[in-house]
Amino acid sequence: MPEAFTAETLARLQFAFTVSFHIIFPAFSIGLASYLAVLNGLWLKTRDRTYLHLFDYWKKIFAVAFGMGVVSGIVMSYQFGTNWSVFSDKTGPVLGPLMAYEVLSAFFLEAGFLGIMLFGRERVGDGLHMFATAMVALGTLMSATWILSVNSWMQTPAGYGINDVGQFVPVDWWQIVFNPSFPYRLVHMVLAAYLTTAFVVAAVGALHILRHKDHKEARRQFSMAMWMAALVTPIQIFAGDAHGLNTLEYQPQKVMAMEGHYDSHPDGAPLILFGIPDPDAKEIRYAIEIPKLSSLILKHDLNAPMDGLDTIPDEDEPPVEIVFWSFRIMVGLGFAMLGIGVWSLWLRYRGRLYDTPWLLRAALVMGPSGFVAVLAGWITTEVGRQPFTVYNLLRTSDSLAPVAAPAVAASLIAFIVVYFLIFGAGTIYILLMMNKAPNTVRMGLRDGPVRAAGITPGTQMEPDMMGNRAAGGPRSEEAHSEATTADPRYAEDEVPDPPRRQTGHDDTPKGDR
Repeated sequence: MPEAFTAETLARLQFAFTVSFHIIFPAFSIGLASYLAVLNGLWLKTRDRTYLHLFDYWKKIFAVAFGMGVVSGIVMSYQFGTNWSVFSDKTGPVLGPLMAYEVLSAFFLEAGFLGIMLFGRERVGDGLHMFATAMVALGTLMSATWILSVNSWMQTPAGYGINDVGQFVPVDWWQIVFNPSFPYRLVHMVLAAYLTTAFVVAAVGALHILRHKDHKEARRQFSMAMWMAALVTPIQIFAGDAHGLNTLEYQPQKVMAMEGHYDSHPDGAPLILFGIPDPDAKEIRYAIEIPKLSSLILKHDLNAPMDGLDTIPDEDEPPVEIVFWSFRIMVGLGFAMLGIGVWSLWLRYRGRLYDTPWLLRAALVMGPSGFVAVLAGWITTEVGRQPFTVYNLLRTSDSLAPVAAPAVAASLIAFIVVYFLIFGAGTIYILLMMNKAPNTVRMGLRDGPVRAAGITPGTQMEPDMMGNRAAGGPRSEEAHSEATTADPRYAEDEVPDPPRRQTGHDDTPKGDR
């Protein structure tokens, strides 16, 4: 095995791979659970069946995404014991209870009400079903709260002591849970989850509007998603700026890497838009920069001094080239989302929101942008914390379990193969469900004619007063139409066609099969 692939490098690659897969599904589930609660509430308030159709459509997608998120999270947590047992031993007294609270409160809340949300509408009534849907949404938010508290403590540790054997022990739980970076990280991540879901919903809506311009459900979900993009993206940008200022205060070398500031700037630092980091020469080659703008953004003063990585020991520097680019990908996608939102507001004002193919195509392309932005943001956060697992207190190299490189390599290869097979299949299945338009009416067992076994259509007979033919034959077309129209299961736009007489061949129009 090449010397570069040490046990530490392989363990870090394995954790990066599994956590990157995992974060995709919770980011989607958090936003989608809240969206389902909104749809269900709007259905109960307005009785507009469009909201009910959208709820039934997205709850199936949520179920698959939620399941994959749970499975990937379980696999990830096992690595704390296999590859990072020293980290678990040293931080367990602080982080262990927080992770247990996440399981006891949030996960049980989600698991307890998920079945009612998915299958219970006809069994428990609208009120309890709405309560269950809201509890699932609350559970996803509580899950995010506890896990982000754990991660934030690793970034900005507080409220701890260190015992005689080098373990972190709790001193003040309030400071541990609500550590300095936690409020900023929680707001930033939850808004990111909502925007991730919004752009997926927008992409699916745009796809079906491009196929069928007047599709009611597609237009409704596209409109809702564009409102979210227009209203929440500016808030997210300001939340990200506040998070950056907090990071500058508590993790300055991370901000130095994000900005590409190898050198200190005593009279105002430039904002480097693009460039190629050169870690050997410790400079940004071919830099495109705006003088003093970085000082204005970070310290609100054009001439404010900014320290660079030249003030940090080499062994404490994060990998600049990774953090530099991941930060720019995240910010670039954020402003692209803002552009889509502003564009949609202008077209909505002009009454052309659904009639502009370029916007619909742009929304379709931007569908996965939220996932990419979330991944880029977490790469910035986690790689920027290096070379520490607990910032400035516990190094990554000192957190590793005594494992051999070949063993870690074997498990990494197994994870890659299994993840791509299982989660690849799950992702393809979700995409296939999204490819099907909401409220696609399919003929069910209750929608067609019912006859006793062995009875075949015979001579035409007059229907009796109940609309039934003799010998248990199918009802007349008029009676069938009246029954289905009066049945509340059918909206005005989805009354099924009257049953056809069996003729020995399929005479359904080819385009409707």
